[in-house]
Amino acid sequence: MKKVLRFLILLLILFSMTEAAKAIPAFARKYRMSCMTCHAPFPKLKAYGDSFAGSGFKLEDQDAPRYFMETGDNILSLIRDFPLAVRMDGYVMMENRKEGNKTVTDFSAPFLIKLLSGGQLSDRLAYYFYFYMDERGEVAGVEDAFLMYDNLFNIDLDVYLGQFQVSDPLFKRELRLELEDYHIYTVTPPNSNINLKYDKGVMFTLGTEFGTTIAAEVINGDGIGEANERWQFDKDKYKNVVGRISQDIGGFLRVGAFAYSGKEDLIVENTGQGVNEVFLWGPDMTLNYNDILELNVQYLMRSDNKVVKYNPDGTPAPFFETYKDVETNGGFAELIFMPQADKSRWYLLGMYNWTDSNMNELDYQSATFHAGYLLRRNVRLVGEITYNFSHEDAEYWRNSIGFVAAF
Repeated sequence: MKKVLRFLILLLILFSMTEAAKAIPAFARKYRMSCMTCHAPFPKLKAYGDSFAGSGFKLEDQDAPRYFMETGDNILSLIRDFPLAVRMDGYVMMENRKEGNKTVTDFSAPFLIKLLSGGQLSDRLAYYFYFYMDERGEVAGVEDAFLMYDNLFNIDLDVYLGQFQVSDPLFKRELRLELEDYHIYTVTPPNSNINLKYDKGVMFTLGTEFGTTIAAEVINGDGIGEANERWQFDKDKYKNVVGRISQDIGGFLRVGAFAYSGKEDLIVENTGQGVNEVFLWGPDMTLNYNDILELNVQYLMRSDNKVVKYNPDGTPAPFFETYKDVETNGGFAELIFMPQADKSRWYLLGMYNWTDSNMNELDYQSATFHAGYLLRRNVRLVGEITYNFSHEDAEYWRNSIGFVAAF
């Protein structure tokens, strides 16, 4: 009880701070507008912000003054002031594990620092990237990094080439408000590289006047690790494909369906090799009531026809002992409450994560409660409690308080 009381007192102290932050991110600087135009609360995108990103980071109804330098060459685009922004998160965490009855308090600040840049290179060509200067104490390098061409063939068809999150057409992990992840997007059986996190490839998105959006991706299926000695990032001959369709209904409901089909070589030292065929599919939904209440739901089913089995000492078992037909199902439900819609200074959030597999080590269940307060439009104070009850002998509570800042 005393530990919980100390945590609540510390949370109240943080929420009572009133120091202002005087900087704004790159796109807001470019157009001289509030972050609230596109985010509520940041980094969560509003519909207007989603449209802005899909238009190559330009506002159709407003020109950015003196954005490009005058060089006398009408096919040269030189940005006058190179756009840069920084995101920095920091937390104080307290974790209590049932196993061993251990409680650990940790200063996790900074938890992450990102250097971001993006903008127009012409009326239709744009770029975006960010560099992880610090991710949980390590330099992670470049994650999102792509060129985008807007309105190919003069229709609402956009093309992205580079690296991005496979799940971006669904729910964007990088823009979530909570510290707890969308776990089903990260699930990867042993020795597999296939999940819905970052990958290299090409993505197409098509919008229609009927509220239908179609997305397609062709990707390596290997994540964004280092290239091999032949300068190749794809470790096998296969290319994986992703498709999604969503439909807006009545201005308050969006429903969608997603599918991923791919193969990957499994090569494990001293065990031989084989091919794992992976298929993921499932529905998703967003229900929105006047931007005050928003419910996001995702359900996915994954099948792997071959997964390498590991011995208790961590060494791979002989290949003939591999798991076959591994089935993994799960998803999440996320409810966000903002009492004054996009003008809210505070908000509440609840989320439930669930993953169930016939490969027990992939099972996961957690419940999260999160509260946030906008100290400034670009400085957010947060408090979060997550209860992980995936396995009876590994239950734990993780409490965190901290800040998310962008400037």
